[in-house]
Amino acid sequence: MSEDRSQMTAEQLATEKKRLWWHSRRGMLELDLLLLPFVEEAYSDLDEDLKAKYRKLLDCEDPDLFKWFMQSERPADAELAEIVDFILKRVQPS
Repeated sequence: MSEDRSQMTAEQLATEKKRLWWHSRRGMLELDLLLLPFVEEAYSDLDEDLKAKYRKLLDCEDPDLFKWFMQSERPADAELAEIVDFILKRVQPS
């Protein structure tokens, strides 16, 4: 969505969140267990910068996401690395 999110109605925001939930369903249990709760519980509270990084993350391929979240590799892209770290910290508090 290229629309300015600060001007979106509650209905438009709810529709966007449903769309993101479906895009977060990856069909790989390990990814679904990370991404679906993240969208449901945390996405709405993110600042616009992190929301944009999450949307960018959803464009990545499942094998890459799996490697990043299983911490066997790191994303080369700094923005993707930031959102991966953010999600991992949320599910693995220190």
